[in-house]
Amino acid sequence: MEVEQLSLKDDSWSTDIDRIKIKPTLILLFVSLTFKSKALLLTQLNKRFPEACIIGCSTAGEINGDYVNDSTVSLTAITFNKVTCKLASHNLSDFSESYDSGRAIATQLAHKDLSHVLVFSHGVDVNGSEIVAGLKSELPNTSITGGLAGYNVDTKDSFVIANTSMASRQIVGVGLYGDALNVGYGSNGGWDSFGIDRLVTKSNKNIVYELDGTPALAIYKSFLGEDRYNIPDVGLSFPFSMRVNEYDGTVVRTVRKIVEEDQSLVFATNVPKGATLRLMKSNVDRLIKGAGDSAVKAISQTKHKPKLAILVSCIGRRLLLKQLVEEEIEAVGEVLGDDVKITGFYSFGEIAPADQYSRCELHNQTMTITTLSEC
Repeated sequence: MEVEQLSLKDDSWSTDIDRIKIKPTLILLFVSLTFKSKALLLTQLNKRFPEACIIGCSTAGEINGDYVNDSTVSLTAITFNKVTCKLASHNLSDFSESYDSGRAIATQLAHKDLSHVLVFSHGVDVNGSEIVAGLKSELPNTSITGGLAGYNVDTKDSFVIANTSMASRQIVGVGLYGDALNVGYGSNGGWDSFGIDRLVTKSNKNIVYELDGTPALAIYKSFLGEDRYNIPDVGLSFPFSMRVNEYDGTVVRTVRKIVEEDQSLVFATNVPKGATLRLMKSNVDRLIKGAGDSAVKAISQTKHKPKLAILVSCIGRRLLLKQLVEEEIEAVGEVLGDDVKITGFYSFGEIAPADQYSRCELHNQTMTITTLSEC
């Protein structure tokens, strides 16, 4: 397995891509919405590398090495010597089609030699939990990682890349086939819980109406108090930990919208009736440590040192860490070592198992890591 990596800028990308000397099997593109030459770049890459699978998405920040960038493209070219790739894509026209879209991707990729799936989805008006459920319905024993594309919060613009296509309302997956693949994965938040557990007594998919029989918004306000409730992006600053049952671990769930009319909380993804929620708050040191812990989980699963790490971290973490955001990338790098290439992006949802013993889920506010190598 060979890996070459570039950070592309608008004024120099056309000459920088000449530095790709390998014949890639797979090209990962994590692209800023403000990168002006994205369509021309994709055309040139397809022309130069017609046999490569090219996948990626828009970002809320590009990760390249130890750096977090804006207005760039994080390009990673990968040549597998034994592993083969297959690309699948599906258009998603409506929120309600999320499950069927995930299942459609899985059906296209299913094969006895399938070892892992990387998946990237449109980030707006999509139910990430349903996408994961659709994927797992056809691939119950296959590891799956990826994320939801970053988007412009004002215009809702985002896109997903599938070879020659760069489109919104799209999901793309690439299957990696063969027993020579070594893959590791890990997900961790680093948030502090406070308060008591609250039982979800009324919900519909991602909308929670009641906690402990009381309007959900009233509970949320009572948790926070008026001072904290009125801060900007309160949902990003104070997410919930969710536990569906006593056997599963907790996952982080972010409040995307507050509805005063019916006193409901609209979450980024599903919160089922019967789950328990506990409020969380940020701690910068613990967020950074959580990123490093994700890397520890990922490398603990493989016998061979990884060549590449794909990081998908939540935009909420970037907003909270501010100028310290690169410290969470550095924490990952310290665990992985200097000779492991790092790529990735800031997202609106992360897809992965928490560790090798957990099921694949959609996460919010976490650092999710996928490591790849060949034996």
